[in-house]
Amino acid sequence: MKQKDLHIDGIDKIILKQLINDARTPILSIAREVGISGAAIHQRLRKLEASGLIAGSNLVMNPKVLGYKTLAFVGIFLDAASKYSAAIKRLKEIPEVVESHYTTGNYAIFIKILCRDNEHLMNLLNKEIQSIKGVARTETFISLDQQINRQINL
Repeated sequence: MKQKDLHIDGIDKIILKQLINDARTPILSIAREVGISGAAIHQRLRKLEASGLIAGSNLVMNPKVLGYKTLAFVGIFLDAASKYSAAIKRLKEIPEVVESHYTTGNYAIFIKILCRDNEHLMNLLNKEIQSIKGVARTETFISLDQQINRQINL
């Protein structure tokens, strides 16, 4: 289904909002709220998945419980644009790197990393990231607090 063919009605919005709020919300609970059958809810969800609007569902862990108390963003400057693919390949091998973005602006790559503490962060930067062939330098931003973490509004 093409995006232009996708029509989201009020019932679809209720379903999506419920599941965004808690992906474990029982389908029958949503069905009772909107006044249609559980089978109809499943059918609508399949339509939304087929359209590409629903890209998946994830279990979200709290990294702090696992001991990862430092979250940082790192801007990576490459010495040549041709080093991008090799740098990404190496970054994928570092488990603490949880996101990477190819960006416009100053950095070629912008990554999000989770570390146990500042010492772990320093070692990761010095021994792993800055030693990647093609990395000219990095700029690091430590997150002190996260106030917003949400999906786009419907």
